[in-house]
Amino acid sequence: NFWNNWIRDMSEKIQCVVLNRLAEPLATAPWPGALGQRILGEVSREGWQQWLSRQTMLINEQRLSPINPEHRAYLEAQMTAFLFGDGGDEPEGWVAPKEG
Repeated sequence: NFWNNWIRDMSEKIQCVVLNRLAEPLATAPWPGALGQRILGEVSREGWQQWLSRQTMLINEQRLSPINPEHRAYLEAQMTAFLFGDGGDEPEGWVAPKEG
């Protein structure tokens, strides 16, 4: 059913590729197209928030403009790397948060 895919049951957990554990899913795809559907199925709300924090750091550190097509393409590539690949670029001086 369309609405079942559109709004997810919040009691459902997904295996988040960012956190590497079961976590709360996103309610809707945060990105258009097939990539958005992949994010919806594989990235939790907490994992997506981690990406948004990384994106903010990249925008600020590298003085990126979301209206610049080259900057948007770079950010999309970084998002894909962060969520599904090698982690992507880290802002200069960035230190990963300590676990626990």
